[in-house]
Amino acid sequence: RLGLACELAFAAREALRRSAAHRYQAILLDHRLPDDDGLRIIPLLLSQQPGAALIMMTAHQTIPNAVEAIRLGADDYVVKETSIQPLVDRVLELRRREGVRRAADGWQEHHREGLLGRSPAMVEVLEQLGKLARSPETTTLLTGETGVGKEVACRYLHKLSRPAGSPLTAVDCLALPETLAESLLFGHERGAFTGADQTRIGAFEEARDGTVFLDEIGDLSAPLQGKLLRVLESRVFHRIGGAREIPLRARVVAATNRDLKALTEEGRFRLDLFQRLSVFPVQIPPLRERGEDILLLALHFLSFFAGKLGKTLDPLDEPLVARLRAYDYPGNVRELKNIIERAVISAEGNRLEVRHLPERLLDAGRRPEAAEPPFPFDFVPGIDTLGTLEQRMIQQAMRRAGGVRTEAARLLGISRYQLLRRMEKYGIRSEGADEE
Repeated sequence: RLGLACELAFAAREALRRSAAHRYQAILLDHRLPDDDGLRIIPLLLSQQPGAALIMMTAHQTIPNAVEAIRLGADDYVVKETSIQPLVDRVLELRRREGVRRAADGWQEHHREGLLGRSPAMVEVLEQLGKLARSPETTTLLTGETGVGKEVACRYLHKLSRPAGSPLTAVDCLALPETLAESLLFGHERGAFTGADQTRIGAFEEARDGTVFLDEIGDLSAPLQGKLLRVLESRVFHRIGGAREIPLRARVVAATNRDLKALTEEGRFRLDLFQRLSVFPVQIPPLRERGEDILLLALHFLSFFAGKLGKTLDPLDEPLVARLRAYDYPGNVRELKNIIERAVISAEGNRLEVRHLPERLLDAGRRPEAAEPPFPFDFVPGIDTLGTLEQRMIQQAMRRAGGVRTEAARLLGISRYQLLRRMEKYGIRSEGADEE
């Protein structure tokens, strides 16, 4: 009567098979299933159904299970009753809340164009991109290591902030031929130079009211840096050989895995262009600093490649999950995607095993035993606070690590990203050599 259609699955494996084949707005998941624990399949179901509301149901209300369900991504946790009406009301409320949130944020797809993540570092990135989406002409610089997903972040921002159907034009600055670079960016008129037998529009004009994505901006040649700066400042450009001013209507997003500030100090990148690009910089964290996002992304890729190859695969077992979590992913999200693709191709039957992982991951699950806390010092009542103690621990860790922030973060048991945030909060500067 309320317009809700429902499909039933009587076991975890059947639920995962249905979820891989169809899209649902909500999932009502029992805790005790004939073939598995409902808690264990929450991440896999959510990876197959991005944007769906998930309600965990159980006959017994226990706080630890409720906390674990919410931590794994469930929207709510309810005790089963004889009346179905409270559960129906809960589903309707979640659906209403989701509709309001999508309208408020302007999201057209909840799956964030593949920019998946629930870690604090990624939540902050998503919040920054959401704020940036409300300023359609603001130039931004996406930074981060190779493979973290800078182009995915650009596509997400494009989806949030540009008109539906508008183009996203990507340009690899590293691959721009020196002699054709200006033409590829801004276009040329017929007869502008030898061989220009017809008018050609460039990336900036092709993007119209969409987005121009300038990847590897740190490799742009010096002459083009100056021309790009003028375009960003004036919001107009000319085709080569043309006199007509063409307005720049697209948003410009630049990306690099290089330290542009260091390049400006070396005279290899224009400081004024760096400042213009950095109006709203966003740093994408490396995968090793994203905690549980590793498993979330692994399950997402597992679902994608299993569907592509027509396979039905069981949830990942604990030994394999331990290897995935322990590895540091120098190639970041791109490397994890390749690892899961290879594993799915290698899998026989419906189960992934540790032996399907690359050799470099096989020792990743063996962690050394935790050492004694390396920072003993006295607590002074009335003087010390949690903030002062945290500040002293960071200072000691930085001294022991010789100023290397990655090592200091390891000593403190936090990510490098979290350490940088705390150093900024307390005004702590690195006095030693650092890897940056």
